Amino acid sequence: MKFTVMTGTLVALAMGATVATAEDRTGWPESFTVGTASQGGTFFAYGSGWANLVAEELGISGGGEVTGGPMQNMALVHTGDAQFGMTTMGPAAESLAGTNPIAPGLQMDKACAMFPMYQTPFSITALSSSGITSVADIPAGAKIGFGPAGSTSDTYFPRMMEALGIEFERRNGGWSDLGGQLQDGLLDVIAFAAGVPVPAVSQLEVQTDINIIEFTPEEQAKIIEAFPVSAFEIAASTYSTLENPARSVSMWNFAIANCDLPASFVKAAVDVVMSDNERMVGIHKAARSTLPEHWDKNNVLKWHPGAAEWFKENAGANIPDDMIYGN
Repeated sequence: MKFTVMTGTLVALAMGATVATAEDRTGWPESFTVGTASQGGTFFAYGSGWANLVAEELGISGGGEVTGGPMQNMALVHTGDAQFGMTTMGPAAESLAGTNPIAPGLQMDKACAMFPMYQTPFSITALSSSGITSVADIPAGAKIGFGPAGSTSDTYFPRMMEALGIEFERRNGGWSDLGGQLQDGLLDVIAFAAGVPVPAVSQLEVQTDINIIEFTPEEQAKIIEAFPVSAFEIAASTYSTLENPARSVSMWNFAIANCDLPASFVKAAVDVVMSDNERMVGIHKAARSTLPEHWDKNNVLKWHPGAAEWFKENAGANIPDDMIYGN
């Protein structure tokens, strides 16, 4: 089930690796791939970077593979066509439930959690002139822009709005285009699932007065209960419009591993990534959140035994036995 070509492959001789030669490498693959996403996106840059890092440190051939993103990565890792990959908790949950559009009906339970990457916040913006200052203020039938069709934002934000009792007309498009439509009065609200600051929002607040709308504690709790998201605060420093942090939710991105890979191999790969955050941040700034304490942001996927062992030993992780594959 290969989708594209290998990129960023880096081969390092075992003699030059920093891993101890006495390490048990029984069953380790001769090479590995990391399923990422399209070139130019965060997944591709981040994934290719840690693939090359692991290849160098472990002394085996490995690199990033261009894919269609989280859904395809779940399929690739489940089948073993990619040893590693990256996904978002929403697509992961759908894949486990058998609703991944790549293979409807197939429960992709051979993709295991490996390590936390970073989070994608959900945020809502309206023009100040609209008078919309809260979710409850959004009028029935409001025209809401949810981003590109099929994106994480377009998949989950409409469901969240429905869960909060909002009636709306759905609009899709690129973020810059939707920002322009909001400014021109063609949209009432834009609802983003993207890293912050969102460039379209930063541009809007330079050109006009906007409201960045936070969830109430009750709305936040309701969404967290219903969807694979975590509590999040948009820092006041993110936008000049904000005077205080804005309450929101975010969907975590996790690295995944084929569940049948040797525990020692996955544990060693996790150690490379998680033991030196400064080096990871040098690969991509999103890695500021790639920290051991965020192990608890996974409540969807079973953990690979090797990864679970690393987080128990190094992060004091209290991972229940029934959340570890094979137990």
